[in-house]
Amino acid sequence: MLLVAQELPPIENISPEIYDAGNQNWMISQDSNKNIYVANNSGLLEFNGAIWKLHHSPNGTIIRSVKVIEDLVYTGCYMEFGYWKRDPFGNLKYISLIDKLTVPLIKDEHFWNILELDNWILFQSLDRIYLYNLKDETFNVISAKSNRAVIFQVENSIYFQKINDGIFKIENGKSILVTDDAILKNNVLIGAFSIGKKTLFITEKGEFFFYDKNELRKWDITASNELEAKYIYCSIKLKDGSFMLGTTSNGIIHLDSNGNLLRKINKEKGLQNNTVLSIFEDSENNIWLGLDNGISLINLNSPFSVYNDSKGLLGDVYVVKIYKGYFYLGTNQGLFYKPLNSIDDFKLIKNTNGQVWCLKELKNTLFCGHNNGTYIIDENKAVHVSDFAGTWDVKEIDSNENLLLQGNYGGLSILEYSNNKWEFRNNLDGFDISSKSFEFITDNQIIVNHEYNGTFILNIDDEFQSIVVQKNIMAYGLGSSLVKYNDAIIYTSNENKGAVYNYNPENKNFIRNELLTRTFYNKGNEIIGTLVSDPVSESIWGFSDRNIICLSKGKFNKQPRKIEIPISNSFRRNLVVTGFENLTYFEDDIFLVGVSNGYVKLDLNKFKTEEYTIRINAINKALRNAPIESVSLNDTPEFKSDENSLNFSFSVPEFDKYTEVEYQYQLTKISDEWSSWFSKSNVSFENLPSGDYVFSIKARIGNTETNNIEKYSFSISKPWYFSNLMMLFYTLFFLIICFLIHRIYKRYYTVKHQRELMRSERKLKIENLNKEKELMKIRNEHLRRDIDSKNRELGISTMNLIKKNEFLNTIKKELITTKSVSNLKEIIKIIDKNLNSTDDWKLFKKSFTNVEKDFFNNIKIIHPTLTPNDLKLCAFLKLNLSSKEIAQLLNISPKSVEVKRYRLRKKLELPQIANLTDYIFNI
Repeated sequence: MLLVAQELPPIENISPEIYDAGNQNWMISQDSNKNIYVANNSGLLEFNGAIWKLHHSPNGTIIRSVKVIEDLVYTGCYMEFGYWKRDPFGNLKYISLIDKLTVPLIKDEHFWNILELDNWILFQSLDRIYLYNLKDETFNVISAKSNRAVIFQVENSIYFQKINDGIFKIENGKSILVTDDAILKNNVLIGAFSIGKKTLFITEKGEFFFYDKNELRKWDITASNELEAKYIYCSIKLKDGSFMLGTTSNGIIHLDSNGNLLRKINKEKGLQNNTVLSIFEDSENNIWLGLDNGISLINLNSPFSVYNDSKGLLGDVYVVKIYKGYFYLGTNQGLFYKPLNSIDDFKLIKNTNGQVWCLKELKNTLFCGHNNGTYIIDENKAVHVSDFAGTWDVKEIDSNENLLLQGNYGGLSILEYSNNKWEFRNNLDGFDISSKSFEFITDNQIIVNHEYNGTFILNIDDEFQSIVVQKNIMAYGLGSSLVKYNDAIIYTSNENKGAVYNYNPENKNFIRNELLTRTFYNKGNEIIGTLVSDPVSESIWGFSDRNIICLSKGKFNKQPRKIEIPISNSFRRNLVVTGFENLTYFEDDIFLVGVSNGYVKLDLNKFKTEEYTIRINAINKALRNAPIESVSLNDTPEFKSDENSLNFSFSVPEFDKYTEVEYQYQLTKISDEWSSWFSKSNVSFENLPSGDYVFSIKARIGNTETNNIEKYSFSISKPWYFSNLMMLFYTLFFLIICFLIHRIYKRYYTVKHQRELMRSERKLKIENLNKEKELMKIRNEHLRRDIDSKNRELGISTMNLIKKNEFLNTIKKELITTKSVSNLKEIIKIIDKNLNSTDDWKLFKKSFTNVEKDFFNNIKIIHPTLTPNDLKLCAFLKLNLSSKEIAQLLNISPKSVEVKRYRLRKKLELPQIANLTDYIFNI
């Protein structure tokens, strides 16, 4: 197959602004789910095909190395190494292995490399290699001081380089010298690979050495000149046996298995940066480059390869042609050329400035249809043979080999071969409409299409001088096309209700072609622009928003073969102006497509259908006025009623630049229908009602749906006011209300029925009430009289006691003064006995109690320390007696009464300002 060295596979650049982390990327790995992991200055980067996520290193330092082993992501950074494990919520959690070491780390030790062999994992710094045994979780440490921390797995052996010592390998946990050849001692190794039974070493100077049977031999390769003066930082042997070298200032250099240069890719040719720190080949043969500033992804096995005019000299490419060892590009800037296998830039053919519309190989001659007319191209020269403006196309006339028919801006014209050269002969009179698309029906009858004027059948006279008859048979259509495919004339436009037509010579009209209609106007996949027919490959092509659609003959039978090559919107937008799409056969199912800044090579041999799997990466729930929380991916949870807003994140790890991923979801209970296709990798649901749900998600990658539909079941509980208990309460409440209404209704009529009876009863009740009032009044009057009587009785009793004691005291005083009276002491004794008679007190107490029933009990409760004499004094004070009157009752002096009053105040703990009589009176 011919090689056009400047064609490059699709390259996608991922800047630090996109992945939102540090500039430098040191090592790359991939897990079994195809997720990509990158050791970055800011931490561990994770990419699932849709979203970049940063995990900060455990000690906040730069992560230098990463290696996925059985879905555990091992990383190394400054003074730390360990692994990340995914928790039930889909998040990575870090587990350190440093605690398992039995020897301390060396000061300022960085871990630059991680490798796996059998049941061992090797962590390498510039000073040591730590061998971790997965079975017993123990470490073995090997001293390995070097300038570059690189270890190599060659077959089942591990090789490493020591400064000034040579190459060693690890056996049984120990280092064994392999060779101390001066070349390998004095040059830093950046790669070691197995080639047959030999070991190939690559140095940072880009030199290749075979080591076999203790002999070191330099491998002279054809790409040595390209590698000269290049500083190689990293290398990889790809699965196809080729080598890729990453340089510090010149991007990557790709060599085949024999050391021949395949391609050089640097910043000028599309990389994000020229310093390549790491190279990784993923499970789909995509190449990931960890750069000094960002990440670049190369789709090495893509069916597309791109020639990008980075200098902007070419413009829009309208036609591509390979002819006699030269590669021609017809653009809106002119006709450009270069030798087919040259890596040089395209050059403009002199005097061809302007718009090139076609390049046609006819009569062993290459014709160029140009804005200025028609040119004949011979290698890098152009001869102007017709100045009739705007040659759209040139076609042979079967009946006359010396004539060619041209379609021009102003109609149709004839070129004639005369005197060993082609020259303009005449314009066809009678038709002056621009003839971009035309086809022969017979030698003297053609059909011409114009998207603004319609489709015409023209009869030409035998001398090809003028148009005899013209007939418009089709309405105009924007984006219409007229091509020949399998000897049939095909017509379609973007405005003819999505159909393709064949011209029928018998009825001189167009009839619908069902096969081509189904091919190019599938629902949701309709072509935009014109159809392109390629007679060499006997195929017909169309371009939709999502696909390049091809219909051709089957390789092994006559059944037509349909191919849909998925493209992205960016690819479709990069095509030339709608209506001028072009495609040219190159060789062996390889085609060239002109685009707005170069061309794209499409290799159908590389087109294959992949199997894809979609996964739910994370589920988050949102609570009112609370932070978002992660949800376990492994459970079938029941969310609370206020946890009814959920967000699902999902992805398909597909990394092809020209392939777009679209998603479709279904949420049962909300809708049994699938949603329309969308490109975002997450979907949110808010305020979901209670119930059981199943969330289903699938994806479409280009034209291929994922081989699985990922599902997640969950339920949302009812709010407390809709719980079963509350519903029972509502039912009971409703029944009670109904019962009460019934009772009220019944009572209303019962009351109405008894109203008259109630009136009569009311009168009787009123009379009884009046009688009771009278009776109550009499009783109250009787009680009032009793109280007054008892009060009088108490007052009389008290006064009698006072008067009696006063009288007896008077007698006593007289008797004391009478000395002559005999038996005087006995009389005085009798008087004293009457003065202190307990009977008088009992009588007084009984009368007092009748009036003040609870006085003694209440005062004893309040002041339990009071003596009987204190109670007497309190009773007298309750009657508001003066000290003199109390002295008469107690048969003591008024002064003694004051003393008693004072002592009583102290027992009652009355403040000095308080009135004793008022206090006693209020009890």
